[in-house]
Amino acid sequence: MFSRLFGRKTPQAPPSTEGRLAYAVGDIHGRLDAFDALLHVIAEDALASQPTQRPMLILLGDYVDRGPASAQVVERILKLTEEPAFEVRALKGNHEEALLQFRDEPGFGQTWVEHGGAATLASYGVQPPVTRTDPDAWETARVAFRDALPPSHKAFYEGLEIMITVGDYAFVHAGVRPGVPLDRQVERDLLWIRAEFLQSTAKFEKVIVHGHTPMEEPQVVAGRRIGVDTGAYATGLLTAVRLDDSGHRILQGRAVRSAA
Repeated sequence: MFSRLFGRKTPQAPPSTEGRLAYAVGDIHGRLDAFDALLHVIAEDALASQPTQRPMLILLGDYVDRGPASAQVVERILKLTEEPAFEVRALKGNHEEALLQFRDEPGFGQTWVEHGGAATLASYGVQPPVTRTDPDAWETARVAFRDALPPSHKAFYEGLEIMITVGDYAFVHAGVRPGVPLDRQVERDLLWIRAEFLQSTAKFEKVIVHGHTPMEEPQVVAGRRIGVDTGAYATGLLTAVRLDDSGHRILQGRAVRSAA
């Protein structure tokens, strides 16, 4: 009553995670060094936080391409899923989509390598074709990549999620289509959307936590979205957002060296 009479606004509670402690990690892009540095920061924070439930580690996609250690990043994620410290959830990014497309369509290889796929092939011990327009060479590379892919990695790529919701938050790789309910979003938008989402002033059903579009600094648009892609493949700086019922906090891990 006092607030209504004197025109004061009641402070709005931050978005809820329904009691969970969650960490959402931006685009890793083959930078195992930055990923390990950030994991150390997250582990120390979780230990100090002493949550009542097992904390969540949500990975926002684009584990592969551009950086030098795509296969090793996936192996690290798989090992994390076997450990009890975190509930690990992994989203699909547009670069994982590209990897799977090349696995099935050798002709896509020429496009994939232009966006960092050569580094991924090399991390699995596969030499990209010298002549990028040679279809036979791309078929040879595709078969070699398929044979080099461990079954656990194949299952990982094929089993990636496209959206995760926790309380008042929705986690996706790229963003969502404004004006479309979350349960009617299409995978293409969740993996690829940029301007229509980033420039929108629409209110979404939940706070959207995403990567995909690299920025010099994390982007926090109160009540709407949190972007945590800080271009780790080039900067060596990998970003996560820590979420619980008290709000959000940015955590970062930096590799010892920058990308070559």
